[in-house]
Amino acid sequence: MTVPARTYIEAIREGLRGEMRRDRRVVCLGEDIGAYGGAFKVTEGLLEEFGEARVLDTPMAESSIVGMAIGMALRGLRPVAEMQFADFISLAFNQLVNNAGTLHYRFGFKVPMVVRCPSGGGVHGGPFHSQNIEAYFFHAPGLKIVAPATAYDARGLMVSAIRDDNPVLYLEHKFLYRRVRDEVPEADFSVPLGQAAVRRPGRHLTLVGYGSTVAMALEAAQTLAAEGVEAEVIDLRSLVPMDLDTVMQSVRRTHRVVVAHEDRRRGGVGAEIAAEIAEHALEYLDAPVGRVAALDTPVPFSPPLEEFYLPNAAKVLEVARNTARY
Repeated sequence: MTVPARTYIEAIREGLRGEMRRDRRVVCLGEDIGAYGGAFKVTEGLLEEFGEARVLDTPMAESSIVGMAIGMALRGLRPVAEMQFADFISLAFNQLVNNAGTLHYRFGFKVPMVVRCPSGGGVHGGPFHSQNIEAYFFHAPGLKIVAPATAYDARGLMVSAIRDDNPVLYLEHKFLYRRVRDEVPEADFSVPLGQAAVRRPGRHLTLVGYGSTVAMALEAAQTLAAEGVEAEVIDLRSLVPMDLDTVMQSVRRTHRVVVAHEDRRRGGVGAEIAAEIAEHALEYLDAPVGRVAALDTPVPFSPPLEEFYLPNAAKVLEVARNTARY
């Protein structure tokens, strides 16, 4: 049977639609997600199929959107809230960190809600429309974070996020929306939270990434292979919970590792991964852990400056070569 190819954005929409058809408790809310179909058209067609009671246009008030989602979750619904741009989630920081993330610890409540975060650069959106926000929430207990890199995972992780009883931040990369396409089954399926995928096997070096940097790592690995270096590429898929077992198993075989992410380097997810490797697999390392990340500045609006700011396959390749030669 032929499996249809879907873009990343189509897969997100199909994940939402499928869960809304399966479970009447699933509702969507956010700015312009109804008649307009969302700023990027992720929710296009959902209002026509499910009506205003389940696809809610909201005022431009991110704190209220997340606050409403928390209330809905506590009352038995399974809301999916959209931040039009992930950058604006800072306005809902208190609702997420002090309320959604701690309600289970404080009172034992289930908080089954998803916050969709269109994030990332490469689209020349400037400092208010291109940020990666995971590090802010990676530190906060009680929140789960996922970051799909493929269309298959975009749908499968959306399903798992909606069915989870905890608040989940779903990082969907804007640059990938219409550039990534792969086979996505029409039948119901899910991708478990907290389970990494080995995208390419290798024995000389481990490249770890998530979201946009997985494609960069694969491109770098292809070039390295032509140079006689077989790099293993690991797609984390979930940041919280994180599948460190898969990372450690790979590092113990390859003895060299480079971590790549699009968020800024200082205090980023890569720093935590490097610390875990140093703590639990130091004796297996033949080289320092390499890191590739964005610069520690705001995201530039100028296209050439943004290109200089962001990681890319060439930067991953340079660090990987240095790590392999060490």
